[in-house]
Amino acid sequence: MTAVAASSLAVSPVHYKTVRVNDQDVFYREAGSESSPTILLLHGFPTSSNMFRNLIPRLAPSFHVIAPDYPGFGLSSMPDHKSFSYTFENLTNIVEGFVTTLGLSKYSMYVMDYGAPIGYRLALRQPDRVQALIVQNGNAYDEGLLKFWDPIKSYWAAPTPENRKALLFLVDQKSTQWQYENGVADKTLLDPTTWVLDQVGLDRPGNSDIQMDLFLSYGTNVPLYSEFQAFFRKYQPPTLIVWGKNDFIFPAEGAAPYSRDLKNLETHLLDTGHFALETHGAEMAGRIEEFLKKQKL
Repeated sequence: MTAVAASSLAVSPVHYKTVRVNDQDVFYREAGSESSPTILLLHGFPTSSNMFRNLIPRLAPSFHVIAPDYPGFGLSSMPDHKSFSYTFENLTNIVEGFVTTLGLSKYSMYVMDYGAPIGYRLALRQPDRVQALIVQNGNAYDEGLLKFWDPIKSYWAAPTPENRKALLFLVDQKSTQWQYENGVADKTLLDPTTWVLDQVGLDRPGNSDIQMDLFLSYGTNVPLYSEFQAFFRKYQPPTLIVWGKNDFIFPAEGAAPYSRDLKNLETHLLDTGHFALETHGAEMAGRIEEFLKKQKL
């Protein structure tokens, strides 16, 4: 085998680790040299750092890449919802403690779905640490909460047992698979083990209550949108938007308003759905690397 052929097979290994944060075990994936610029990858619902399993090795040759699982997701601790507060404020506490424990003083953030309000809450606390944003179907504007959110908004307005029960369909197998397939033209590009693994997590005893608590807590993010937007305007983090434009949950209407507040912005609307990495991972990795290198990161 030639040296060139051998080098082309070289990949940065991914390490699977766990660290203790606020009395919880936080599982995370890490790859790349610690001397390289750091990218913090924040996952969405109902998945985990597994959504980044293909992206991490693609970015690792150029970046230090870290992706944690939140409590209640993936391989992190899943304390009972009666003993642990499953709110976006508390998940941000965990991520902030995670970042501090790992000593991450500067990082770019990849935010998706739930990762957006968690990441933006973290940015409000540590604005000088955020070097850039990569936004994939992550909302920060009222325009992005359309029809999908109507029954959840009813729950916010009246958190009754009836309205809570009405959302349980969102954690069943059919809905989990739908999140991956909706808006995708070629479904043969999708790996079925993704939604099977997600459903295993959702089906753990007590996890449905965790998810219902978080659906309710998502309503606390909306009043913070103005603060997120003020952060964008004041700090002007270079921002790359790579958004699945066919997403019914966070539609493309949520991507457009970022241009109101951010000057150094690059937007790519991709012909796919909610989990854009599953179908457009190679393109997204290339755009991330190109964008961050252009920012000298």
